[in-house]
Amino acid sequence: MADSTDSKSSNQMWGGRFASGPDAIMEEINASIGFDKKLYAQDISGSIAHATMLAARGIITETDRDQIVAGLNTIRGEIESGNFEFSRKLEDIHMNVEARLATLIGSAAGRLHTARSRNDQVAVDFRLWVKEELGRMEKALTALIAAFLDRAEEHADTVMPGFTHLQTAQPVTFGHHCMAYVEMFARDRSRVRHAIDHLDENPLGAAALAGTGFAIDRHMTAKALGFREPTRNSIDTVSDRDFALEFLAVAAICATHLSRLAEEIVIWSTPQFGFVRLSDAFSTGSSIMPQKKNPDAAELVRAKTGRINGSLIALLTVMKGLPLAYSKDMQEDKEQVFDAAESVELALAAMTGMVRDITINKDRMKAAAGSGYSTATDLADWLVREAGLPFREAHHVTGRAVAMAEGKGCDLAALSLADLQSINPAITDKVFDVLTVEASVASRTSFGGTAPSEVRKQIAYWRSRN
Repeated sequence: MADSTDSKSSNQMWGGRFASGPDAIMEEINASIGFDKKLYAQDISGSIAHATMLAARGIITETDRDQIVAGLNTIRGEIESGNFEFSRKLEDIHMNVEARLATLIGSAAGRLHTARSRNDQVAVDFRLWVKEELGRMEKALTALIAAFLDRAEEHADTVMPGFTHLQTAQPVTFGHHCMAYVEMFARDRSRVRHAIDHLDENPLGAAALAGTGFAIDRHMTAKALGFREPTRNSIDTVSDRDFALEFLAVAAICATHLSRLAEEIVIWSTPQFGFVRLSDAFSTGSSIMPQKKNPDAAELVRAKTGRINGSLIALLTVMKGLPLAYSKDMQEDKEQVFDAAESVELALAAMTGMVRDITINKDRMKAAAGSGYSTATDLADWLVREAGLPFREAHHVTGRAVAMAEGKGCDLAALSLADLQSINPAITDKVFDVLTVEASVASRTSFGGTAPSEVRKQIAYWRSRN
């Protein structure tokens, strides 16, 4: 009777979901198959490479190798067809595959784990997955860059306001604005390529943490799995996840660029700006206000940044206090990476679609480009070039001209020559050649400037590299 009462009390202590007691809690916290089954293809590829190497080194027989490879390919087919039964009791993808292999081929399955550990096994699986994901990200960025290059070429002459502090600053071209994002996303792509280079080392053969006494060939498995070379320190191999952190950092920076672009699309699509119009493919309506057209796709891209940043901070926090070598804490790496990868893939695809699909209102952009005395700097520059004024004096003269225009309720170009000469008699009627937004952007011919001629040079440069 006492035993029954104790058991009942114990179950109540552990609580509803874990009614069977501590064992249920341990299974719940320990199992990773719910998410690491995503690594099945990499796990099977790593095992095939390992078995092939073991046979080549005479550590297992060729017969065992053939049975192992055939069994693993059968398991791959079962998983891909949806006929594989994953078990939480077997904890992870590695043990699920190994248990099924034993059922299929018997004792030969037990030889597969010779000269390796789950520690180097998960490291190779995860590196392979992250490497493949970075490859997908590189292609997605290349597609987004191509979309921006097309829009930049189309609008190399389209004038719009350039902003600082979200206040009208100087006229630029929409093509030049597009090319700013080409630069950003090209750097993101460069970071992706560096991340691939950094992780392109084979962990297989590091075993638990000290390597192995078997005469394995780690260069052979590196080549088979598409790695540049094997890792060089077995402790570091199984104990660090900086390749995952670097992926998350790259994703977070890219997401930040996507979010800034998304914010501009949200602002520009408002009636108050009216610079762009999204199609129905990337907008939704309101359940109550029939006139509304909401830029939901852009807003969701903006929101994904928070998830991706959170994943980076989460994994940094997991890793920050771990002694060498492996600790079970590192099981918490994958969900963050998987979630961030899904988010950044979706955000890149959505943004590429929006960039290609968006309609540009050239008239609204041009009208806005001339607002806020955006050619004031052109007047100051003219005074330096043509009237020989020091820039600080030219700046002061221009400020007085702006104040006069404000008082008259007109643009700088609408001031009369007499008005301008009343501020500084050195001003001639040639000043009006620089006070239009078209003249302003055309004059910015410095390398990397907004002049249409310079924009087209940069487009040609990036087309040759994309």
